[in-house]
Amino acid sequence: MERIEKKLKKEMNADHNIKYPDFEQMWNSIQQDELKMVDEPIEVLPRKRKRFVLVAGLAVALMATPVYAALNYDWSTILSYRAGIQSALDQGLGQTIEQSVTKDGFTLTVHTAFIDDNRTFLLYSLKPDASWDGEDIGFEHTRLKDSKGNFIEGNYTHSWNEELGTFQGYFETDWVAEGQMTDVELMMENIQFISDKKYSIDYNPNDLTTQVFPIQKDGVDTVSIQSFAQDEGKILLKTAVTLTDLKVRNTGIFIEAINNTNHSIETGKRSFMGKQGAKGEYFSQQLFESEALQEEGTKFEISYNRILETKESTWNMQLNLSKKQLENTSFKKVLDIPIDNVPGGTKIHEMTVTPTQVRLILTQEKYETFPYMDYQLDVGGTLLTGYISGEDGNPNETELRFEINGLNAASLENQSLTFVAKNRVEGLYGDDNSIQLTNISAKPQSVTSNIAGYPISWTYYIKDNNLYVESLSPDPGFAGVNQTYYLEGKEKIYGTPEFMGILENNKRMDVYENFDKKELEILIYKYLTNKANDELRIPLTFGK
Repeated sequence: MERIEKKLKKEMNADHNIKYPDFEQMWNSIQQDELKMVDEPIEVLPRKRKRFVLVAGLAVALMATPVYAALNYDWSTILSYRAGIQSALDQGLGQTIEQSVTKDGFTLTVHTAFIDDNRTFLLYSLKPDASWDGEDIGFEHTRLKDSKGNFIEGNYTHSWNEELGTFQGYFETDWVAEGQMTDVELMMENIQFISDKKYSIDYNPNDLTTQVFPIQKDGVDTVSIQSFAQDEGKILLKTAVTLTDLKVRNTGIFIEAINNTNHSIETGKRSFMGKQGAKGEYFSQQLFESEALQEEGTKFEISYNRILETKESTWNMQLNLSKKQLENTSFKKVLDIPIDNVPGGTKIHEMTVTPTQVRLILTQEKYETFPYMDYQLDVGGTLLTGYISGEDGNPNETELRFEINGLNAASLENQSLTFVAKNRVEGLYGDDNSIQLTNISAKPQSVTSNIAGYPISWTYYIKDNNLYVESLSPDPGFAGVNQTYYLEGKEKIYGTPEFMGILENNKRMDVYENFDKKELEILIYKYLTNKANDELRIPLTFGK
């Protein structure tokens, strides 16, 4: 019992203005066969019943405190990509909210808020009542509304916790309150009931022609699959799905392969596109190992999510949010450190440090894509991984965000800190040298060319009345042809890029639809180069 008491005290070390039970008095009371709350003993009971009441009474007393309620939830799964929030939780940080609202058989509870100079973040649970039939749940809109009535857009995600019988999730927005305190309204609107649908299809992995499967159920009309043989024993499946119901979620339509032991074959890489085709098709691409697909007994299904019902209702909650707790270890510094070998007059303009996240703002005099793919902060030897954020903001600004994982934000003021960028990939415009495609037919043919000293092999063929042009270079420093085009008079006719970044090498493919020519001159519009070992290290100097 002493060990549990110490653990609870440790977990409850944050100041949330909550009056805690006197643990020592309670334990002394238990040892004396009575539990005193506000100095009033429980009525004397038979010993066995008394022992149960003592334990139950202690549990109720503890669970009545919001801190202990939050302690019972393990957020690590849902926060796997938000390590800074998990780190803050582990330090006992976060504003305790514990407000609930119940509507249409679901209780929404906001447990903890994190509000600082980088973002606003809410941890919530959504608990269904006994009438819930087990379908997945989503919301049509999730956002905040400030005291002036302005809407603040954000993103949410949640997942089902079987053990607790509740959804656990978070709402996140880059919006930052101007003052230390702010009143907002959380609005989760129009609950959606989502079903996972699966239908068997007779796909033949040995047939590289287009295969069409009429589904005509639950919002899906037809599924068309095109197969493209790839290097290293792989096969690319391009799926086009026509819908009869737009409530089918376009981000979840894909082909599932199931082996002879009834286990799903992992796709390894998968990508989706939105509404692209002339008939309103939704496209997806998946990369498989050919051998796995062609194994005897493998079955295939189309799998997707469909919104069964949307109820027009709003779960809304008035919240008074405070920066005070996180602000004590937060600071901001204007740096304006030039990055000399990056085009566009790029500078590291500003850094904002909070207990959950570091935000770097890069500015440019002239817009250029920042030519590095991987970002880190080296904090005294500890590496924090970063990602690009704020894509809808100023085109001459790039925001990089780094989750603070296992570090105390205050300690960053006294640490050596270095910005690290790796894997330089640059986009360059093509030249005036054309590539001649002759005798175009259904039979694949090849031709070679080069650009800036990089050799490129081209393979082209007609399939389903479309011209496919594949490009590949043996030079690992070449990162792929970004797009090709041909000229009709002075007009440039661009090919549509395929593959959407799911291949490991520099192979790319453009498609020209409804193509009927026998010869063609194509040009490279843009291509990419890759310096995988290029590393940029810039020391950052700052102070409070």
